[in-house]
Amino acid sequence: MAVDTQVAESYARAAFEVATSGASIGKWSEMLAFAAQVSRDPDMAALLANAAIGQERQTQAFLKVCEGYLSPEGINLVRIMGENGRLAAMADVARHFEVLRREAEGRVEARVVSARPLSDADQKKISDALTKRLGKTVTLVNDVDESLIGGAIIHAGDLVIDGSIRGSLAQLAGAVGR
Repeated sequence: MAVDTQVAESYARAAFEVATSGASIGKWSEMLAFAAQVSRDPDMAALLANAAIGQERQTQAFLKVCEGYLSPEGINLVRIMGENGRLAAMADVARHFEVLRREAEGRVEARVVSARPLSDADQKKISDALTKRLGKTVTLVNDVDESLIGGAIIHAGDLVIDGSIRGSLAQLAGAVGR
């Protein structure tokens, strides 16, 4: 799995370099989002998983579906990924591209997993604290996981803060078990 992540990150970095050299980051975001959606389509996913079809036919089918949505550079990316049998990784490429875009724009997406939905006031407090700590504009996404019992787990880039009751109980159990 790490190899797949590294491959997707490599393609995303290459696309980001092309996008920034042409000042078309927004266009690339749109193209990659569309291509990612195409790669997640069940019929396309089945086609890409079928080795008997061959990479050339897979690439041509992918490009046919994307016709009119990709720039020449986007078509080139699809061709290169197709030649290397990597079209199924397009959604990961798009995701990594967006991470690079947010970093370049001084933004970060923080995912807050809480036992209950956060109030607007709580979201603002967390967002303000993370903005101060990270020095970036923070966009908060709140996911609910009732198994946390209470508290929250925050993921912002490489930063993970586990303030959940479940996490505290696990730490306590580990300390008692020593």
